Amino acid sequence: MKLTVPQIIAAAQSPDAAPLVMVTAYDYPGAQHAQNAGVDLILVGDSLGNVVLGYDSTAPVRLTDIAHHARAARRGAPETFLIADLPFGTYQTGVQDAMRSAVYLIQETGADAVKMEGSSPEVLEATRTLARNGVPVMGHVGLLPQTATAQGGMKVQGRDEASAKQVLDAALSVQEAGAFAVVLEAIPARLARVVSERLQIPTIGIGAGPYCKGQVLVTHDLLGVYEGQHKKIAKRYAEVGQISTQAIRDYAAEVRGRQFPAKENSFVIKDDVLDKLY
Repeated sequence: MKLTVPQIIAAAQSPDAAPLVMVTAYDYPGAQHAQNAGVDLILVGDSLGNVVLGYDSTAPVRLTDIAHHARAARRGAPETFLIADLPFGTYQTGVQDAMRSAVYLIQETGADAVKMEGSSPEVLEATRTLARNGVPVMGHVGLLPQTATAQGGMKVQGRDEASAKQVLDAALSVQEAGAFAVVLEAIPARLARVVSERLQIPTIGIGAGPYCKGQVLVTHDLLGVYEGQHKKIAKRYAEVGQISTQAIRDYAAEVRGRQFPAKENSFVIKDDVLDKLY
């Protein structure tokens, strides 16, 4: 049964609750597999730019890209809480743009919530406006992939006193603005523990250690879709890339060796019908 926002928040406030499980999904089968596996939350992340569309960052991802993939994911997982990322440039330019973008995603895809990165005044005001008007918002602090260049690249955040305080203040600000949960990305585990203890909303960690109220991974990382890409923040639970490559290699060998298609893969026609064609 699909979780509600109050149930998600309650999970952060209960000391006995199991951590929330969130994964990304970008299409019908991926979302269906995630729902069948019993995850709590599905994120249609702008990480699709990297793992699906082949970009070298999330910056080129457009709102229409998210909508296209979120529609498919919604069809695959109608009973799982679905969050759609607001991509770069769709919410930082003012409250009206943020509201328009969020409403578009909700209406076009059936998503249950949207996610925004950062804690700038513009983002916080957008979060307040969306939350006040019934659009659930998931925040995102720490490493911000959409603007990672300004942070010095894809690096761990919050390692010194100033930046650690900045991460904590950002998370508190996002909570105060009305977010129902916040992603903590690439920060030290003990800092994530402090943030999680200070907040009343769930913290969802990625590269943030074991003390968060939930965890999220990019599905392509946990499935090992891309060979040789081992990331510190992820764990590979399968090697789908190797399996897929070998399966296609086996298929190609059978086609070239005239082993496929075999009799069981072919249709038949009666002899008398065939005779009339000669």
